[in-house]
Amino acid sequence: MMLQRLFLAAWLVPALAMIYIGSAYQAPFAYEPVGPRAFPLLMLGLLATGLVYLLIHPTPLADDPDELPPGVEGYRKVGLGIALLLGFALAFEPLGFIPASTLAGLCFARLYGGRWLPSLGLAVALASGLYLLFDRLLDVPLPLGLLAGLEI
Repeated sequence: MMLQRLFLAAWLVPALAMIYIGSAYQAPFAYEPVGPRAFPLLMLGLLATGLVYLLIHPTPLADDPDELPPGVEGYRKVGLGIALLLGFALAFEPLGFIPASTLAGLCFARLYGGRWLPSLGLAVALASGLYLLFDRLLDVPLPLGLLAGLEI
């Protein structure tokens, strides 16, 4: 447990340092209402909160003799996950946020054993909900791509 706490503390120090540095950042121009520092500060704040929680309540590490190392299948999933994220990054602009996110979400769900219909429904709901959150509520413009004709 001590090594786990040291590892968490080692991650907490740079997270807090980045929050400190990022909080003083001022962009020379404003292209979004929330500005360019809101999202990184939010993510770093969540990271720091999680690290502090785990420092207080660390997860007990137990060696399970029945647990096998990841093996070829585990590494294949990790490799496919990285390829999916790269594909999402490449498809983001041309396809638009909603189609690219739906495709990526569906592929990730299927990669980890999700059934077709529930995976598709969840991927569409997540992509649409995130688009509405960022584009409408936070005024962070996201590309519509193939759905540009549907914009209101």
